[in-house]
Amino acid sequence: MYEDLEPEKVSEQEASPLQTIKELGQMGTPSSPPVEELPFHCLTIIGQIEGHMVLPPRNKTTKYEHVIPQLVAIEQNPKIKGLLVVLNTVGGDIEAGLAIAEMLKTMKTPVVSLVLGGGHSIGAPIAVAADHSVISETATMTIHPIRLSGLVIGVPQTYEYLDKMQERVIRFIVQHSRVAEDTLREMMFRTGELVRDVGTVLVGSEAVRVGLIDEVGGVGTALERLSKLVAQDRQGGVH
Repeated sequence: MYEDLEPEKVSEQEASPLQTIKELGQMGTPSSPPVEELPFHCLTIIGQIEGHMVLPPRNKTTKYEHVIPQLVAIEQNPKIKGLLVVLNTVGGDIEAGLAIAEMLKTMKTPVVSLVLGGGHSIGAPIAVAADHSVISETATMTIHPIRLSGLVIGVPQTYEYLDKMQERVIRFIVQHSRVAEDTLREMMFRTGELVRDVGTVLVGSEAVRVGLIDEVGGVGTALERLSKLVAQDRQGGVH
């Protein structure tokens, strides 16, 4: 009766979800059976966004080379009707963060972002890239000028490059949220609020008040908004 069982295949099936958790920090990918049974996929942006340089193993990171293929798979999967992006990030690589934000903004699949804990630095463009953004009451977002780590060459070209990178971030946030450019610049270069630093910390409703995030809420609010966007999408509405 038990001769037909194949222990090796069973162990491989059990090992696959564990491997996915280790590599991606998630329970499943868009092609996994548990996710296919659900209309929405959840993507987490946590820790520090890792770009071209590999961060130390003790750092909790989100690797953009893992996220981008997932976004492509989600966009191609007809069974996934909506995407929930959950953020709790300190920021990270600027180009990697902007790449993820651009991917989210250009997806036809309805996207809702939920900021839990923190959506700092380059996490702000990712949050506003969604069709609708939600922030929890206690979550914070830090708006500050971009920084360079490591060796910096003190020549005019370096500062011109920094200025262009800064403008890319500002332009993206302004285009995809309700915050005014003057307000964003004032918050970004504000002095006196952060100790030994420049910038502004927004907590929950403050991010909504300035127009950076759409509303205060939690998982239930985010899923409700996503359901409405999916319904509009099915009816041919623009999300």
